[in-house]
Amino acid sequence: MGDLFDAGEKETLPVADAELILWRRVEFGNENDLLSQLIEETVWRLEQIKVRGKTYPQPRLVAWYGDDEASYSYSGITMNALPWTPALLAIKAKVVKLCGYTFNSVLLNYYRDHRDSMGFHADDEPELGPAPIIASVTFGEVRPLVLKHKRRKDVKDVKIPLASGSLLLMKGATQANWRHGIPRQTKPCGTRINLTFRTILR
Repeated sequence: MGDLFDAGEKETLPVADAELILWRRVEFGNENDLLSQLIEETVWRLEQIKVRGKTYPQPRLVAWYGDDEASYSYSGITMNALPWTPALLAIKAKVVKLCGYTFNSVLLNYYRDHRDSMGFHADDEPELGPAPIIASVTFGEVRPLVLKHKRRKDVKDVKIPLASGSLLLMKGATQANWRHGIPRQTKPCGTRINLTFRTILR
């Protein structure tokens, strides 16, 4: 599994059948203060998911914010957007300036410790369009984003450690060709919040 985290302010990652651009460090402000603010101000939800006919609590907390009509459904869960907060709007403005794309919503994932995770999936729901553009911002603990190709056995899994203050832009055929996830860790680690800005098509 390749570890893609080379030096450089803005990097196009050499991943087959994908378009990934990484900013290792973006000045969003005091990251510890932002992390605390997001934890305290966000209206977090603990969703239930079904796996092989059984219901389990999702292994992380989630929240959905955005424009009025930006509802989102995934894995049998439907969320209606809460209004943007000043903190989220400020982060979004920085992301839009760097990426050159606009977004009307954001999914927040709160990983409380090493036991929280995200299963492998692609953000390929119809409301995201045929080639979704998703900007992923991380605050808090470094956790590796692992990518697995959907079809090609000759392409190795890719691991991208996402540090606090990093920004990863996923676009083009990335979601069509790859699944990604945040595995559970064996060693204890601190909290992490990830924000994935996206555009819901109406």
